[in-house]
Order: sequence, then C-alpha cells, then structure tokens
Amino acid sequence: MSRIGRQAVAVPDGVTVTMAGQTVTANGPKGTESLKLHPRVSASQDSGVLRVSLATTDKKATALQGLTVRLIQNLVTGVSHGFTKTLEINGVGYKAAVSGSTLTLNVGFSHPVLLTAPQGISTTIVKNVITISGTNKQMVGQFAAIVRSTKPPEPYKGKGIKYSDETIRRKAGKAAKAAGGAA
Repeated sequence: MSRIGRQAVAVPDGVTVTMAGQTVTANGPKGTESLKLHPRVSASQDSGVLRVSLATTDKKATALQGLTVRLIQNLVTGVSHGFTKTLEINGVGYKAAVSGSTLTLNVGFSHPVLLTAPQGISTTIVKNVITISGTNKQMVGQFAAIVRSTKPPEPYKGKGIKYSDETIRRKAGKAAKAAGGAA
C-alpha cells in the first residue's frame, strides 16, 4: 500500500497557500492556481507545511488522499517553478510558427493546422523544437499531447512530432524481392 497520502507538502519560500473551505489556492512568482478538494478529504496548514487528512476511512477516501497530496504538490511546484514539455518536429518541410496564443503547424497536410493554446499556456519555437510551458501540469501535458497527435511519428522514417525524450521504435522497410522468385 502506498503511503503518499501521509506525506506532508512543503511550501517553498515565495509561495503562499491559502485555504477557503474545500479550495486550496497557491500564489507564487509564476502565477496563481487553485484546486477544489474532494469532499472525502480535507487539508490543513501549519508552519509552512500542508497535510491532507481523511474525512472518512473507506478505501476510496484513502486513494483520494494520495491523489490530493500529489495534486497539491503539482500546484505548489507549478506556481514556483512551472512545468515544461518539449517536442521536436522531424520531416522535410515540416515547420511550426507561433503568433499570440495560436500555434501553426505545417506538417505535410494540404493545409496548415491551427491550434489555440489554453489560457496560461505559453508556446515558444526554436528551429524544430516546440516548448510548451505553464503553471498547470495537466494543461501543459494535455496541450503537448494535442500537438503531438496532429502528426505522430511514424516508425519507418521517424517523420512527425515527438517528445524530446521519446524514442521511436524503428521498423525495417520491405526487403527487395529475391531474384528469380515466383511471383
């Protein structure tokens, strides 16, 4: 059994956490994020440490306790350091451009693909590398997955959009037909 739910969440310097009812709000140098807690768990704060406790002692509440601890840790990390996902574009003529909150991808279709980043998510492009960053881990990962899904990497030449730390299992192409073989 995991004991993540019993861990305390340390609040770093420069981050303030406030609680109002079942809502936890964190303010930091990167911005403000809030989280609404499930009714089966509650949070308490004392001397720069947050603890999550159970309202009921059933199995579902125990699982929610561990989940809530991790969500609060992501909340605090997001407003203090932020989250980043890096994607690479591979392929001849594949390009990306950003203007405001709109990401334009030219990835082999007859038309450019336009993706609008959610509020709080910033996108930067350097050569063939797309960097997606923000304070909300779930939104950063979700937008990165949407960008990747427009043209996932194919296994023969590796063309497409992939995460920078992702390895693509490559396949060998068709072998040439043996000379003199039956057709």
